[in-house]
Amino acid sequence: MRPPPPPAPAAWLSPPRAHCPRRYLVQLPGRLRPSAPLCGRASELSGRLRSGWHVWLSHPPTTGSARGVFVPLPTLKGKGGSDTSVLCWLSAMRGLLYSLLPLLLLLLQPWETQLQLAGPRCSSGPLDLVFVIDSSRSVPFEFETMRQFLVGLLRSLDVGPNATRVGVIQYSSQVQSVFPLRAFSRREDMERAIRALVPLAQGTMTGLAIQYAMNVAFSVAEGARPPEAHVPRVAVIVTDGRPQDRVAEVAAQARARGIEIYAVGVQRADVGSLRAMASPPLNEHVFLVESFDLIQEFGRQFQGRLCTLDLCTEGDHGCEHQCVSMPGSYFCRGQAGFVLQQEQRSCRAIDHCSFGNHSCQHDCVSIYGGPQCRCREGYDLLPDGRSCQARDLCNGVDHGCEFQCVSEGFSYRCVCPEGRQLQADGKSCSRCREGHVDLVLLVDGSKSVRPQNFELVKRFVNQIVDFLDVSPEGTRVGLVQFSSRVRTEFPLGRYGTAAEVKQAVLAVEYMERGTMTGLALRHMVEHSFSEAQGARPRALNVPRVGLVFTDGRSQDNISVWAARAKEEGIVMYAVGVGKAVEEELREIASEPAELHVSYSPDFSTMTHLLENLKGSICPEEGIGAGTELRSPCECESLVEFQGRTLGALESLSQKLAQLTARLEDLENQLATQK
Repeated sequence: MRPPPPPAPAAWLSPPRAHCPRRYLVQLPGRLRPSAPLCGRASELSGRLRSGWHVWLSHPPTTGSARGVFVPLPTLKGKGGSDTSVLCWLSAMRGLLYSLLPLLLLLLQPWETQLQLAGPRCSSGPLDLVFVIDSSRSVPFEFETMRQFLVGLLRSLDVGPNATRVGVIQYSSQVQSVFPLRAFSRREDMERAIRALVPLAQGTMTGLAIQYAMNVAFSVAEGARPPEAHVPRVAVIVTDGRPQDRVAEVAAQARARGIEIYAVGVQRADVGSLRAMASPPLNEHVFLVESFDLIQEFGRQFQGRLCTLDLCTEGDHGCEHQCVSMPGSYFCRGQAGFVLQQEQRSCRAIDHCSFGNHSCQHDCVSIYGGPQCRCREGYDLLPDGRSCQARDLCNGVDHGCEFQCVSEGFSYRCVCPEGRQLQADGKSCSRCREGHVDLVLLVDGSKSVRPQNFELVKRFVNQIVDFLDVSPEGTRVGLVQFSSRVRTEFPLGRYGTAAEVKQAVLAVEYMERGTMTGLALRHMVEHSFSEAQGARPRALNVPRVGLVFTDGRSQDNISVWAARAKEEGIVMYAVGVGKAVEEELREIASEPAELHVSYSPDFSTMTHLLENLKGSICPEEGIGAGTELRSPCECESLVEFQGRTLGALESLSQKLAQLTARLEDLENQLATQK
């Protein structure tokens, strides 16, 4: 064993450090002066002794002395050699350190309590705070100090989903998320996660950790509030070494994204790297402490910067709705559906209708979340949310009208075709007693009509039947359906009452296929108006009326048989719907075409065509179109006249009674007002 080196010069005397009981100086072989004071593990001292280094170990000061001294240690022999006393002494020092660790942790509790009780809990307003912890160190005491620092600082913050959200990541050669911003809303859960933290103890990739914090930890998916919420984002980077990667560029990117960075260096931290990471002004964002046991000083300063006055509660902020406090400032915010006025204090409701893009047919009403369309009285809003349709009560109630129901605002009334009177019940219509007619209906059953519209056609036919005096002596009705072929559904002489005819119409089955209108006209002329089919002899002069109902162009020629029908004395009516061709309708109908051609653009609006058909089907009282003229002196004529006169008198009596009741109501109202 070599003789020990001489005692260290007085310039190398150093005050003892309670946190570093193994402080030492080293001098490499061949060097004239030893190094600056270092702090290391017992294994490091043993290794340097084996390598032939000169080592001075710090010794606690004696009583009354304020400074400690460095005591030289003997170097160890080469490989295989040993100095039992030195190794035992080093082992004892390490054992003493670990035996005192619980006591040291106990001594940290007053500082943690002090940080928590230094004042009222920090009320900094909403804040997203992420701690970026360097865990490359492996000394248990140092990391435990860091853990207690985090716990103590947490207890001073106003933690909550709408206040301060906290996330913690640790890094060495890799980055690990301890818990993200969205993970915990209770301080107890955060403390539990921090106390369970295990250091990584590898390299020091600080740039990688900043990159992770910028792209991941402060993302909305991880719990950060969106930029438009104006919630400050703060990152606290704590490191004790020199970064092994570049930090300046990635830190600049993070600051450009609105992240405020505090850089805290401990012991051997590189000051240049700290300044490259921190936000300006650097004197407020860069902290350098000599040891981990002094890091609480940063905690107090950091708490002081965060815990500024809540300007929303300290004074009259003047915000009409909400005041949002920020460190050193505040701003006003409107409730949902409102926007700030120009003075940034008062609020006004957002008028979504004023943007001009609501497309409402009637009225636009601005509500929370956007515009809403509203219809005027008597109209209903359609499913598209913009269009309005007149409220049709006739489709929503069982109105019972025999002929037609007319909606009027919130009510409805029944009407009868011209020439027929509404009965006392307000629903049924008087019959057309002079309409002695042989009527054949030719109904288009082609594929273009479609089944649902064919049902509307059958209902239309029954409405025609409703105002006819159907009987063997009165009006006879026959029905023919055509498509690519022609089919007689029932001839003129089969049914003797309106009820039987209507039931037969409802039982008609839809044919589909083509549109052979010319073939249907030929069938009508040759068969439908024959006496064998129920038509009355021509000698009786009973009018013969043909009504063709179609929705499209014929697939065969209609000219020949349309002209032939008129030559046979058949009064022809043409009713077109949808894509019906006007030229064909005019060619089918009798002259003048204006009285014999009807058209409706849609199947659902066909009912108005009934008015155009009443002239021939229900002729004026006393003279039927084409009926025989009888002598008024005949007994049958006298009886018939007497019946009509009594019916007219009864109708007049009913109207007079209704008028009298109305006058009485008006008199009562006038008496009440007086």
